[in-house]
Amino acid sequence: MKDRPQLEPGVVVGSWHHSTDSGRVQCDLCPRYCTMKEGQRGFCFIRRARAGQVELTSYGRASGFCVDPIEKKPLNHFYPGSAVLSFGTAGCNLGCRFCQNWDISKAREMDRLTDVATPEAVVEAAMGAGCKSIAYTYNDPIIFAEYAIDCAEAARERGIANVAVTAGYISERAREAFFAPLDAVNVDLKAFTEGFYKKLCFASLAPVLDTLRYLKHETDTWLEVTTLLIPGHNDSEAEVEALCRFMVEQLGPEVPLHFSAFHPDFKMREVPPTPPATLSRARQQALAAGLKHVYTGNVHDKLGQSTYCAGCGQVLIERDWYQLGAWRLDDGRCRGCGHGLAGRFEAKPGTWGSRRMRVPLGL
Repeated sequence: MKDRPQLEPGVVVGSWHHSTDSGRVQCDLCPRYCTMKEGQRGFCFIRRARAGQVELTSYGRASGFCVDPIEKKPLNHFYPGSAVLSFGTAGCNLGCRFCQNWDISKAREMDRLTDVATPEAVVEAAMGAGCKSIAYTYNDPIIFAEYAIDCAEAARERGIANVAVTAGYISERAREAFFAPLDAVNVDLKAFTEGFYKKLCFASLAPVLDTLRYLKHETDTWLEVTTLLIPGHNDSEAEVEALCRFMVEQLGPEVPLHFSAFHPDFKMREVPPTPPATLSRARQQALAAGLKHVYTGNVHDKLGQSTYCAGCGQVLIERDWYQLGAWRLDDGRCRGCGHGLAGRFEAKPGTWGSRRMRVPLGL
Protein backbone atom coordinates (compact mmCIF):
# COMPACT_ATOMS: atom_id res chain seq x y z
CA MET A 1 0.00 0.00 0.00
CA LYS A 2 1.37 3.41 -0.95
CA ASP A 3 2.32 5.96 1.70
CA ARG A 4 0.21 8.90 0.54
CA PRO A 5 1.05 12.22 2.22
CA GLN A 6 -2.00 13.90 3.77
CA LEU A 7 -2.11 17.52 2.65
CA GLU A 8 -5.04 18.17 4.96
CA PRO A 9 -7.80 15.90 6.35
CA GLY A 10 -9.27 13.91 3.48
CA VAL A 11 -6.91 15.27 0.81
CA VAL A 12 -4.06 13.42 -0.95
CA VAL A 13 -2.14 14.04 -4.15
CA GLY A 14 -3.70 12.14 -7.03
CA SER A 15 -1.77 9.65 -9.15
CA TRP A 16 -2.69 10.55 -12.72
CA HIS A 17 -2.19 14.10 -14.04
CA HIS A 18 0.16 16.40 -15.91
CA SER A 19 0.69 20.12 -16.47
CA THR A 20 -0.40 21.63 -19.77
CA ASP A 21 1.24 24.34 -21.87
CA SER A 22 -1.56 26.70 -20.87
CA GLY A 23 -0.58 26.48 -17.21
CA ARG A 24 -3.50 24.28 -16.23
CA VAL A 25 -3.43 20.76 -14.82
CA GLN A 26 -4.97 17.88 -16.73
CA CYS A 27 -6.46 14.94 -14.83
CA ASP A 28 -5.62 11.70 -16.65
CA LEU A 29 -7.74 9.35 -14.54
CA CYS A 30 -10.74 9.10 -16.87
CA PRO A 31 -11.55 9.84 -20.52
CA ARG A 32 -12.88 13.31 -19.64
CA TYR A 33 -9.30 14.54 -19.21
CA CYS A 34 -10.50 17.60 -17.30
CA THR A 35 -8.13 20.57 -17.53
CA MET A 36 -8.33 22.77 -14.45
CA LYS A 37 -6.91 26.07 -13.29
CA GLU A 38 -5.68 26.50 -9.71
CA GLY A 39 -8.34 25.50 -7.18
CA GLN A 40 -10.82 24.35 -9.80
CA ARG A 41 -12.59 21.00 -9.47
CA GLY A 42 -13.10 18.49 -12.26
CA PHE A 43 -16.41 17.13 -13.55
CA CYS A 44 -16.44 14.51 -10.78
CA PHE A 45 -16.23 17.27 -8.14
CA ILE A 46 -13.88 15.43 -5.75
CA ARG A 47 -10.67 15.98 -7.76
CA ARG A 48 -9.19 19.50 -7.91
CA ALA A 49 -6.12 21.33 -9.17
CA ARG A 50 -3.62 22.58 -6.61
CA ALA A 51 0.03 23.65 -7.06
CA GLY A 52 0.44 21.89 -10.41
CA GLN A 53 -1.10 18.63 -9.22
CA VAL A 54 -4.51 16.99 -8.95
CA GLU A 55 -5.74 16.27 -5.46
CA LEU A 56 -8.31 13.71 -4.32
CA THR A 57 -10.42 15.55 -1.72
CA SER A 58 -12.42 12.60 -0.39
CA TYR A 59 -9.65 10.25 0.76
CA GLY A 60 -10.73 8.31 3.83
CA ARG A 61 -14.23 9.78 3.78
CA ALA A 62 -17.41 7.95 2.84
CA SER A 63 -21.15 8.46 2.49
CA GLY A 64 -21.74 5.39 4.65
CA PHE A 65 -20.72 1.77 5.22
CA CYS A 66 -23.23 -1.09 4.94
CA VAL A 67 -23.03 -4.86 4.90
CA ASP A 68 -24.98 -6.15 1.88
CA PRO A 69 -25.55 -9.50 0.17
CA ILE A 70 -23.06 -9.89 -2.68
CA GLU A 71 -26.01 -10.47 -5.04
CA LYS A 72 -27.01 -6.83 -4.52
CA LYS A 73 -23.96 -5.59 -6.45
CA PRO A 74 -25.12 -7.59 -8.53
CA LEU A 75 -22.61 -10.46 -8.57
CA ASN A 76 -24.25 -13.87 -8.88
CA HIS A 77 -21.13 -15.94 -9.58
CA PHE A 78 -18.83 -14.54 -6.90
CA TYR A 79 -19.13 -16.36 -3.57
CA PRO A 80 -22.96 -16.50 -3.61
CA GLY A 81 -24.72 -15.78 -0.35
CA SER A 82 -21.71 -14.03 1.17
CA ALA A 83 -21.67 -10.68 2.96
CA VAL A 84 -19.87 -7.68 1.48
CA LEU A 85 -18.96 -4.41 3.19
CA SER A 86 -20.06 -1.67 0.78
CA PHE A 87 -19.21 2.02 0.67
CA GLY A 88 -18.86 5.00 -1.62
CA THR A 89 -17.89 8.66 -1.45
CA ALA A 90 -19.48 11.55 -3.38
CA GLY A 91 -19.48 12.73 -6.97
CA CYS A 92 -19.23 10.87 -10.29
CA ASN A 93 -17.45 11.18 -13.62
CA LEU A 94 -20.65 10.50 -15.57
CA GLY A 95 -23.71 12.72 -15.66
CA CYS A 96 -26.49 10.15 -16.02
CA ARG A 97 -29.91 11.79 -16.05
CA PHE A 98 -31.44 8.56 -14.74
CA CYS A 99 -29.02 7.99 -11.85
CA GLN A 100 -30.53 5.72 -9.21
CA ASN A 101 -28.05 6.93 -6.54
CA TRP A 102 -28.16 10.61 -7.50
CA ASP A 103 -28.20 11.85 -3.89
CA ILE A 104 -24.66 10.45 -3.56
CA SER A 105 -23.23 10.60 -7.05
CA LYS A 106 -24.49 14.13 -7.70
CA ALA A 107 -23.55 15.43 -4.25
CA ARG A 108 -21.64 18.71 -4.31
CA GLU A 109 -21.19 19.07 -0.55
CA MET A 110 -18.52 17.25 1.37
CA ASP A 111 -20.76 17.12 4.45
CA ARG A 112 -22.45 14.16 2.74
CA LEU A 113 -19.30 12.24 3.66
CA THR A 114 -20.24 11.52 7.24
CA ASP A 115 -18.04 8.48 7.89
CA VAL A 116 -14.24 8.66 8.14
CA ALA A 117 -11.93 5.65 8.01
CA THR A 118 -8.40 4.70 7.07
CA PRO A 119 -7.97 1.72 4.74
CA GLU A 120 -6.92 -0.36 7.73
CA ALA A 121 -10.10 0.60 9.60
CA VAL A 122 -12.23 -0.36 6.60
CA VAL A 123 -10.61 -3.79 6.51
CA GLU A 124 -11.05 -4.27 10.26
CA ALA A 125 -14.74 -3.39 9.90
CA ALA A 126 -15.15 -5.94 7.11
CA MET A 127 -13.49 -8.65 9.16
CA GLY A 128 -15.49 -7.77 12.26
CA ALA A 129 -18.74 -8.05 10.31
CA GLY A 130 -17.78 -11.42 8.83
CA CYS A 131 -17.59 -10.11 5.27
CA LYS A 132 -16.00 -12.14 2.50
CA SER A 133 -15.27 -8.99 0.50
CA ILE A 134 -15.32 -5.18 0.34
CA ALA A 135 -17.27 -3.40 -2.41
CA TYR A 136 -16.38 0.03 -3.74
CA THR A 137 -19.77 1.15 -4.95
CA TYR A 138 -22.77 3.54 -4.58
CA ASN A 139 -20.93 6.16 -6.62
CA ASP A 140 -18.21 5.22 -9.09
CA PRO A 141 -15.01 4.13 -7.32
CA ILE A 142 -12.89 5.17 -10.29
CA ILE A 143 -13.07 8.78 -9.12
CA PHE A 144 -11.75 7.87 -5.64
CA ALA A 145 -9.26 5.40 -7.11
CA GLU A 146 -6.40 6.13 -4.70
CA TYR A 147 -8.57 5.41 -1.66
CA ALA A 148 -10.12 2.31 -3.26
CA ILE A 149 -6.69 0.96 -4.26
CA ASP A 150 -5.24 1.47 -0.77
CA CYS A 151 -8.26 -0.23 0.83
CA ALA A 152 -8.07 -3.11 -1.65
CA GLU A 153 -4.36 -3.68 -1.07
CA ALA A 154 -4.86 -3.63 2.70
CA ALA A 155 -7.77 -6.06 2.32
CA ARG A 156 -5.74 -8.51 0.26
CA GLU A 157 -3.09 -8.60 2.97
CA ARG A 158 -5.79 -9.81 5.40
CA GLY A 159 -7.46 -12.31 3.04
CA ILE A 160 -10.48 -10.13 2.19
CA ALA A 161 -11.57 -9.99 -1.46
CA ASN A 162 -12.32 -6.77 -3.35
CA VAL A 163 -15.23 -5.84 -5.60
CA ALA A 164 -15.90 -2.74 -7.70
CA VAL A 165 -19.23 -1.64 -9.13
CA THR A 166 -18.35 0.80 -11.86
CA ALA A 167 -19.38 2.31 -15.17
CA GLY A 168 -15.91 1.45 -16.47
CA TYR A 169 -15.18 5.01 -17.57
CA ILE A 170 -11.44 5.00 -16.97
CA SER A 171 -8.38 5.97 -19.00
CA GLU A 172 -5.96 3.43 -20.40
CA ARG A 173 -3.21 5.00 -18.28
CA ALA A 174 -5.02 4.38 -14.97
CA ARG A 175 -6.70 1.10 -15.84
CA GLU A 176 -4.02 -1.37 -14.76
CA ALA A 177 -3.39 0.18 -11.33
CA PHE A 178 -7.09 0.47 -10.53
CA PHE A 179 -8.12 -3.06 -11.44
CA ALA A 180 -4.95 -4.88 -10.26
CA PRO A 181 -6.06 -5.38 -6.61
CA LEU A 182 -9.68 -6.23 -7.50
CA ASP A 183 -11.10 -9.76 -7.48
CA ALA A 184 -14.47 -9.06 -9.12
CA VAL A 185 -16.06 -6.21 -11.06
CA ASN A 186 -19.58 -5.50 -12.20
CA VAL A 187 -19.50 -3.03 -15.07
CA ASP A 188 -22.62 -0.96 -15.62
CA LEU A 189 -22.97 -0.90 -19.40
CA LYS A 190 -25.50 1.93 -19.66
CA ALA A 191 -26.60 1.20 -23.23
CA PHE A 192 -25.13 0.14 -26.54
CA THR A 193 -25.32 3.35 -28.58
CA GLU A 194 -23.04 6.35 -28.61
CA GLY A 195 -26.08 8.61 -28.80
CA PHE A 196 -27.43 7.33 -25.48
CA TYR A 197 -24.08 7.88 -23.75
CA LYS A 198 -23.72 11.40 -25.12
CA LYS A 199 -27.30 12.53 -24.50
CA LEU A 200 -28.10 10.84 -21.19
CA CYS A 201 -24.68 10.24 -19.58
CA PHE A 202 -22.55 13.08 -21.03
CA ALA A 203 -19.94 10.46 -21.82
CA SER A 204 -18.86 8.06 -24.55
CA LEU A 205 -19.44 4.34 -25.13
CA ALA A 206 -16.07 3.38 -26.64
CA PRO A 207 -13.94 3.68 -23.45
CA VAL A 208 -16.41 1.46 -21.59
CA LEU A 209 -16.16 -1.25 -24.24
CA ASP A 210 -12.35 -0.96 -24.03
CA THR A 211 -12.58 -1.49 -20.26
CA LEU A 212 -14.74 -4.58 -20.72
CA ARG A 213 -12.32 -6.09 -23.22
CA TYR A 214 -9.39 -5.29 -20.94
CA LEU A 215 -11.00 -6.91 -17.90
CA LYS A 216 -11.92 -10.06 -19.77
CA HIS A 217 -8.75 -10.61 -21.77
CA GLU A 218 -5.94 -8.98 -19.77
CA THR A 219 -6.85 -9.67 -16.12
CA ASP A 220 -7.98 -12.53 -13.91
CA THR A 221 -10.70 -10.36 -12.35
CA TRP A 222 -14.14 -11.98 -12.33
CA LEU A 223 -16.46 -9.94 -14.58
CA GLU A 224 -20.22 -9.48 -14.68
CA VAL A 225 -22.16 -6.85 -16.65
CA THR A 226 -25.37 -4.97 -15.85
CA THR A 227 -27.61 -2.95 -18.16
CA LEU A 228 -30.49 -0.88 -16.76
CA LEU A 229 -33.25 -1.10 -19.37
CA ILE A 230 -35.02 2.25 -19.73
CA PRO A 231 -38.30 2.23 -21.68
CA GLY A 232 -37.98 3.97 -25.02
CA HIS A 233 -34.27 4.71 -24.63
CA ASN A 234 -32.17 1.51 -24.68
CA ASP A 235 -34.65 -1.38 -24.53
CA SER A 236 -35.34 -2.03 -28.23
CA GLU A 237 -34.89 -5.51 -29.60
CA ALA A 238 -32.26 -4.24 -32.02
CA GLU A 239 -30.13 -2.62 -29.31
CA VAL A 240 -30.40 -5.61 -26.98
CA GLU A 241 -29.39 -7.86 -29.86
CA ALA A 242 -26.32 -5.71 -30.60
CA LEU A 243 -25.31 -5.68 -26.94
CA CYS A 244 -25.64 -9.45 -26.67
CA ARG A 245 -23.66 -9.99 -29.86
CA PHE A 246 -20.83 -7.89 -28.42
CA MET A 247 -20.94 -9.90 -25.19
CA VAL A 248 -20.81 -13.28 -26.95
CA GLU A 249 -18.20 -12.36 -29.55
CA GLN A 250 -15.85 -10.18 -27.52
CA LEU A 251 -16.33 -11.19 -23.88
CA GLY A 252 -17.46 -14.78 -24.26
CA PRO A 253 -20.73 -16.60 -23.49
CA GLU A 254 -19.86 -17.34 -19.84
CA VAL A 255 -19.79 -13.69 -18.67
CA PRO A 256 -23.04 -13.13 -16.73
CA LEU A 257 -25.33 -10.35 -17.96
CA HIS A 258 -27.92 -8.67 -15.72
CA PHE A 259 -30.89 -6.77 -17.13
CA SER A 260 -32.17 -4.46 -14.41
CA ALA A 261 -35.49 -2.60 -14.14
CA PHE A 262 -35.49 1.19 -14.23
CA HIS A 263 -37.60 3.22 -11.84
CA PRO A 264 -38.30 6.94 -12.41
CA ASP A 265 -35.67 9.04 -10.67
CA PHE A 266 -33.48 12.15 -10.77
CA LYS A 267 -34.09 13.94 -14.11
CA MET A 268 -36.09 11.19 -15.81
CA ARG A 269 -39.12 11.00 -13.57
CA GLU A 270 -41.46 11.20 -16.55
CA VAL A 271 -40.26 7.86 -17.93
CA PRO A 272 -42.34 4.87 -16.72
CA PRO A 273 -40.80 1.91 -14.87
CA THR A 274 -39.50 -0.98 -16.94
CA PRO A 275 -42.25 -3.59 -17.47
CA PRO A 276 -41.24 -7.05 -16.23
CA ALA A 277 -42.12 -8.36 -19.70
CA THR A 278 -39.33 -6.21 -21.20
CA LEU A 279 -36.77 -7.78 -18.88
CA SER A 280 -38.01 -11.28 -19.71
CA ARG A 281 -37.90 -10.56 -23.44
CA ALA A 282 -34.36 -9.18 -23.20
CA ARG A 283 -33.28 -12.20 -21.18
CA GLN A 284 -34.68 -14.58 -23.78
CA GLN A 285 -32.91 -12.62 -26.52
CA ALA A 286 -29.62 -12.91 -24.68
CA LEU A 287 -29.99 -16.63 -24.13
CA ALA A 288 -30.91 -17.12 -27.79
CA ALA A 289 -27.81 -15.13 -28.77
CA GLY A 290 -25.64 -17.64 -26.90
CA LEU A 291 -25.08 -16.13 -23.45
CA LYS A 292 -25.17 -18.84 -20.79
CA HIS A 293 -26.07 -16.83 -17.69
CA VAL A 294 -28.59 -14.00 -17.96
CA TYR A 295 -30.44 -12.45 -15.04
CA THR A 296 -33.22 -10.00 -14.31
CA GLY A 297 -33.01 -7.49 -11.48
CA ASN A 298 -35.12 -5.01 -9.48
CA VAL A 299 -38.18 -7.22 -9.99
CA HIS A 300 -39.57 -10.36 -8.37
CA ASP A 301 -38.57 -13.09 -10.81
CA LYS A 302 -37.25 -16.35 -9.33
CA LEU A 303 -36.99 -17.87 -12.81
CA GLY A 304 -34.87 -15.01 -14.12
CA GLN A 305 -32.69 -14.70 -11.03
CA SER A 306 -31.66 -18.32 -10.55
CA THR A 307 -28.50 -19.85 -12.02
CA TYR A 308 -28.78 -22.77 -14.44
CA CYS A 309 -26.29 -25.36 -15.64
CA ALA A 310 -25.06 -24.58 -19.16
CA GLY A 311 -24.70 -28.32 -19.71
CA CYS A 312 -28.00 -29.90 -18.62
CA GLY A 313 -30.18 -26.92 -17.71
CA GLN A 314 -30.68 -27.90 -14.05
CA VAL A 315 -31.09 -25.16 -11.44
CA LEU A 316 -27.72 -24.83 -9.72
CA ILE A 317 -28.38 -21.82 -7.48
CA GLU A 318 -31.97 -20.90 -6.70
CA ARG A 319 -32.57 -17.20 -5.96
CA ASP A 320 -35.53 -15.16 -4.85
CA TRP A 321 -34.30 -11.57 -4.84
CA TYR A 322 -31.20 -11.85 -2.60
CA GLN A 323 -32.29 -15.00 -0.78
CA LEU A 324 -30.70 -18.29 -1.87
CA GLY A 325 -32.58 -21.57 -2.01
CA ALA A 326 -31.48 -24.84 -3.60
CA TRP A 327 -27.73 -25.31 -4.11
CA ARG A 328 -26.61 -28.03 -6.54
CA LEU A 329 -22.88 -27.38 -6.89
CA ASP A 330 -19.93 -29.57 -5.92
CA ASP A 331 -16.53 -27.89 -6.32
CA GLY A 332 -18.08 -25.41 -8.73
CA ARG A 333 -19.63 -28.15 -10.89
CA CYS A 334 -23.18 -29.28 -11.54
CA ARG A 335 -24.12 -32.24 -9.35
CA GLY A 336 -26.17 -33.64 -12.20
CA CYS A 337 -23.82 -33.63 -15.20
CA GLY A 338 -20.51 -32.35 -13.85
CA HIS A 339 -20.43 -29.29 -16.08
CA GLY A 340 -18.32 -26.48 -14.59
CA LEU A 341 -19.93 -23.17 -13.63
CA ALA A 342 -17.85 -20.10 -14.42
CA GLY A 343 -17.17 -17.92 -11.37
CA ARG A 344 -15.74 -18.09 -7.85
CA PHE A 345 -17.41 -20.52 -5.46
CA GLU A 346 -16.86 -22.15 -2.10
CA ALA A 347 -18.03 -25.61 -1.06
CA LYS A 348 -21.16 -24.18 0.54
CA PRO A 349 -23.10 -20.96 -0.13
CA GLY A 350 -22.94 -18.07 2.29
CA THR A 351 -25.78 -17.53 4.73
CA TRP A 352 -26.03 -13.73 4.83
CA GLY A 353 -29.39 -13.72 3.03
CA SER A 354 -31.11 -10.44 2.18
CA ARG A 355 -30.05 -8.47 5.26
CA ARG A 356 -28.60 -4.96 5.07
CA MET A 357 -26.69 -3.70 8.10
CA ARG A 358 -25.31 -0.21 8.66
CA VAL A 359 -21.75 -0.12 10.01
CA PRO A 360 -20.68 3.13 11.70
CA LEU A 361 -17.03 4.02 11.21
CA GLY A 362 -14.97 6.92 12.44
CA LEU A 363 -11.48 7.91 13.45
